[in-house]
Amino acid sequence: MKPRIRIPFSQPRTVPCRALHLRPYERPAIDSTASCYNAANNRDFSCARRLLIEGREFNSYSQPAENLNHNVTMEEQAHYDKQIADKEKQIRTPWHREGSDKPPVARQRSAGAMTKGKLLTTPSRMLKLILPLTTMDANSDRKDVEPLALLVHPQQPLSYLERLIQSELPTIKDGEKEKIPAIYFHAEDSMQENLENSKATSTAIDEDEDESSDIPKPADENHDFEKADEMHINGKTERTGKLNRKTAEEAAELRGGHGEGGVESYSGLGHEAPADKAKQRKFVRWSSSIEIGDFIRDAARGQEFAVEIEGAPNDIRVGVPSFNDRTYYLRMRLRNKSKQISTMADIKQECDELAHRGAQRVAMCGFGILCGWWYLVYRLTFETDLGWDVMEPVTYLVGLSTLIGGYVWFLYHNREVSYRSAMNFTISKRQSKLYAAKGFELRKWENLIEEGNALRKEIKAVANEYDVDWDEMEDEKVESVSNALRKDREKKETGGNKGGKENHGEDDEE
Repeated sequence: MKPRIRIPFSQPRTVPCRALHLRPYERPAIDSTASCYNAANNRDFSCARRLLIEGREFNSYSQPAENLNHNVTMEEQAHYDKQIADKEKQIRTPWHREGSDKPPVARQRSAGAMTKGKLLTTPSRMLKLILPLTTMDANSDRKDVEPLALLVHPQQPLSYLERLIQSELPTIKDGEKEKIPAIYFHAEDSMQENLENSKATSTAIDEDEDESSDIPKPADENHDFEKADEMHINGKTERTGKLNRKTAEEAAELRGGHGEGGVESYSGLGHEAPADKAKQRKFVRWSSSIEIGDFIRDAARGQEFAVEIEGAPNDIRVGVPSFNDRTYYLRMRLRNKSKQISTMADIKQECDELAHRGAQRVAMCGFGILCGWWYLVYRLTFETDLGWDVMEPVTYLVGLSTLIGGYVWFLYHNREVSYRSAMNFTISKRQSKLYAAKGFELRKWENLIEEGNALRKEIKAVANEYDVDWDEMEDEKVESVSNALRKDREKKETGGNKGGKENHGEDDEE
């Protein structure tokens, strides 16, 4: 048996916690200094009290709960009772909740909010097509659908646009295989309900003519037929031949409207056209090899065209831009250029008038010099002792020297030997000095004129596509701008710049 070894060790001294025994529902008055001292020494949290801090604002959040008002007002009690009643009603009759009559999935979305596309123009002459491709999202009723934006050129075919749309669509199942959905483009039919046969038009025939007669009669001069023939058709004698209408009104009546042999016209209004009251519109599918510009031009007769996606419940309607929409940025740029041209045109006109007057003065000075030379030769020849024997070689040498000097001058300046060339050179020299004095930049002027004619040409091309009459003065505003643009076009049509500054002077004379 092993002996027990006792090792003495010191134990920590424990201090018993002194609790304050209180009777229930009774709270004695405790001095704040003593209570804080006991709380610090005995850690008795039941007797701790919040101290008032100097400078603290007096509000309900900084006050103890015992100092606040516990009286409930009538409005608060009514609001609380109403919330409790609504909660109990929802638990008791859940079918009264908002939207409980609709299934939680596969909700039908608004076609106008989800399937309406836009076709806009850009400053870079491209077309921006915005399509809400939401065909596969059938179990969501979200209205904030993120659309797809595509940039295409009017000269690109519809097949290019078809490939762009297909690249953004998921594949669909065709039996056991998956394939890319097909895309079809539909434009509003110009004939609408006139696809049936043309209406029969009555032809004026003489009243005294006997329909049952088998004997051909000579055609009258005022008859509506030329070289009329008669032949039996279904037991009746009918007159056939070439119609000869006398007036344009009769020819228009004969031509008829859409679907009756009439010529289709383009309004160019697009979505700006008045709303069609027809409940159902007829669309025609277009081939994918057609250019986008031609497709939009034909669709501009209506208000919209449709993009059909295989497997989608509905097609996507896209608003067609009108002529004003297609040419908005072009016309705005033309107006800005016209303002700049108009400002510079006044300065240029003033300088050109001064240059022409200066050239005319130079020409008159030359005429005066010639007259003075003639008078001098006359006086020296007939009124002095020199005589013709001396003056003849002098006049010959002076005239030959003048001719040689003028020829050398034209060779040096690389000009055509003519009075017009010399006049234009004088005018252009004077113009250059006046332009520099007035701060007129000739290079900037030429660039503005060239850009203005280029913009005008593009707008004219779009107007021809839409078959509308475009008034240039509405955008060019000032007649001087139109004259400047027209002179530049005429100069290019007559052969361009033939002599640099010389041609510039010729235009100024016009």
